[in-house]
Amino acid sequence: MSNVAWDGTERIAELLAALPPAPHGWVAAAQELPFARASLDDLLVRAREDSELRARLLADLEAALAEEGIPATPAVISLARIHLEH
Repeated sequence: MSNVAWDGTERIAELLAALPPAPHGWVAAAQELPFARASLDDLLVRAREDSELRARLLADLEAALAEEGIPATPAVISLARIHLEH
């Protein structure tokens, strides 16, 4: 590794260290995202096979997600709607 590349890496590390910590909500969302994504993927697969489940999701997506234990964050809701419309 050249000294130029190393100096750049060190500078990036210094700049990152100077930033304030990420907001708690961002950290919590990042920690929940893998679980939510896996759970949502499973739910959407089941919805393709079960017309009643699909109808329930389309009728009240937020409530259906809550019943499944999936956090109804804006990103999750948006992703679910995209998949349900196709």
